[in-house]
Amino acid sequence: MMLPVDIIAELGKIGGYLIFLLIGVGFGVSLELAGFGDSRRLAAQFYLKDMTVLKTMFTGILIACLLIFLSSGLGLLDFSQISVNQTFLWPGIVGGLIMGVGFIIGGYCPGTSLVATASFKVDGLFFLVGTIIGAGLFGESLPAFEDFWNSSFTDRFLVSDWLGWSIGATVFAVTIFALVMFYFAEKVEEFFKYRDTGKAWSWKITKRPYLYGAGILLAIAALVWSIGQPDPIRKWKIMEKKYSGQLTTRAIFIHPLEYVKTNNESTIKLITLDLRPNKDFETFHLKGSENVKLEELLNAEYVALLTQLPPQGVVVLIADNETVSIKAWQYLKVQGVVNLYILENGLHNWNNLFADKKIHEKTFNLASPPTEVLQLFPKNTYIPKIKIGSKKRSGGLCS
Repeated sequence: MMLPVDIIAELGKIGGYLIFLLIGVGFGVSLELAGFGDSRRLAAQFYLKDMTVLKTMFTGILIACLLIFLSSGLGLLDFSQISVNQTFLWPGIVGGLIMGVGFIIGGYCPGTSLVATASFKVDGLFFLVGTIIGAGLFGESLPAFEDFWNSSFTDRFLVSDWLGWSIGATVFAVTIFALVMFYFAEKVEEFFKYRDTGKAWSWKITKRPYLYGAGILLAIAALVWSIGQPDPIRKWKIMEKKYSGQLTTRAIFIHPLEYVKTNNESTIKLITLDLRPNKDFETFHLKGSENVKLEELLNAEYVALLTQLPPQGVVVLIADNETVSIKAWQYLKVQGVVNLYILENGLHNWNNLFADKKIHEKTFNLASPPTEVLQLFPKNTYIPKIKIGSKKRSGGLCS
């Protein structure tokens, strides 16, 4: 089974919530053991005296990064199904600065204030109460700066997208950057610790385990780079068992009448991809459809636009040959496109279905039949198959 798995579906609500509770408690205990429940230790990083927070948090980030993309490269994890925070660049920068100032003044971030409160620290409780009040004031004042709050939006924007590099190259670069940062953090911490004590201080790495650890991390990063991330063709071979049932039962093949109904619903953003040869597309195509080649669906940049559709977005594929439409569905499905369907029999019987139909004794545009045309057919003409679903969004107190 390829990760991630739906814990609620596998263990039920009680089992799933219990797992979430255990993870939350485990995370809180880890923060407390690392000393993150002490505001003095947390604030000390801003004075360069104790870099525990930076080293601990970024060690976790780096290890998670390596394990995620190594697992993805080996076909154990479907990264497209991992929730990634939406990017609001400038609001995020401003918010980060505000949170940083609050961190320095109060000694906590929202998450660590919870840990401190759980261990009965009064300052943690005051910070937590202040966080709740501040969140309420923010919500009430949001309309005054809502345009800025929603500006510079990018749905799923990774460092690799920003740099224009492959995932592997980015992971390797991030690993080197992290190790350099860890080195300087360690040395700066030692400098302030040994200052005025008379102890010798140098830029040399004196702890061999650090060298061994750095070597292992670099080796894993190099392995991630060499393996690479699976392309859609390879991903389908890995994930075929997960999705093949939808093809076997034809649960994703929709009737032309359901397409007409969906196309006329104002609440749904319909994207129609026509995979037929350009000559056939120019002869006749559905209004609003886009002529694409099968190879274009292997282009990550093109597919990214489809993965970032709003929750009510639906993608429908049209092809003369069912083999082509199925192949296209496979490529897009494993790249994380949701609400993805195939128009049954393409446009083979489109004209036959609608050509002799009239509304109020008048013909209509076959490329864009109106909703009224549905009334010309029995209600049981087709079985509705489109079910709107969306990716789960991530979030968190310190995210």
